[in-house]
Amino acid sequence: MKSRWICCFVFGVLALSAGSAHAQWAVFDASNYANGLNEFHQLRQAYTTATQTRDQIIAAYNLAYQMSRMPQNLAQRYQSSFSQWTNLSGPNTYDNTSAWVDALNFGGSNRAATAYRNAVIPLESFPSGSLSSQDPPTQAAIKNQYAFSELGQATITSSLSTVGSVRSNSEVFAQRLANLEADTYSNDSSQQTEMAVLGKINSATLLQIHSQQDTNQVLAAAVAQQALADKQRIDEQNRLINQAIYFQQNFSGTMQNVNGGVSDSIKGISLSVSGR
Repeated sequence: MKSRWICCFVFGVLALSAGSAHAQWAVFDASNYANGLNEFHQLRQAYTTATQTRDQIIAAYNLAYQMSRMPQNLAQRYQSSFSQWTNLSGPNTYDNTSAWVDALNFGGSNRAATAYRNAVIPLESFPSGSLSSQDPPTQAAIKNQYAFSELGQATITSSLSTVGSVRSNSEVFAQRLANLEADTYSNDSSQQTEMAVLGKINSATLLQIHSQQDTNQVLAAAVAQQALADKQRIDEQNRLINQAIYFQQNFSGTMQNVNGGVSDSIKGISLSVSGR
């Protein structure tokens, strides 16, 4: 019995020793270690990417904040006044100038026609019988003068209407410019956003286009007036040339008629005492 107990004790000790030795010698798995390293590298890369993204966001925010800051003294440094159209005024002694002034202030074809009719000497119709009795050069000269007068009426009324319309719209146009200028120099952040600035740029472009249109209309009216003056000058030159040509062609015959008439008159004068 004693020997059997000793054998059991030894066997138990050996069993415990075997269990303890097994616990001390762990099994090494290389695939798990590689997976762990790979996950570590991925985590480090994700951290680096997140850090870079954060820095980019901060830089973009700082840039946007800097660009959104509006200088506080733009209006004091750059705002300037400009000349504006003013309405005309003048005496109306015989009630024939007010319509002309109204046409220049407000425009419109009806006002321009009334202004011309009241302020310009009316052109009477040339008697048809008297015109047909004239020689061809004289008829051409008379018709040319009528053409000049009628073209002058059309040009002047058009110029009055154009200039009056531009002056009439100048107050509204000046108010639009004042609004644009106020929004441009405003310290309100809502007026300095990207879309607000682009909207003001488009508005300024449209105002410039409309202003150029008015300028072109005024220039066109001035060109029409200059063309009318050039026509008058050319007509006068052509009239002088035609007169010179007529003189060269008819001088001999005219002088013969004059000389013949003078001779006949002299011959008809009696120098006798009795008058015969």
